[in-house]
Amino acid sequence: MTQSFILEYWNDDDWLVGRLKGIPGVFSQGQTLAELKENIRDA
Repeated sequence: MTQSFILEYWNDDDWLVGRLKGIPGVFSQGQTLAELKENIRDA
């Protein structure tokens, strides 16, 4: 079964910071959107 989540992200200085809506406490960051997506999957 596959679940989909919404990635909400914003700029914080030179970083993109993101969180998954619907999952409390899951945050990550990356210098690019691709890096942020990879890091949030690991979180």
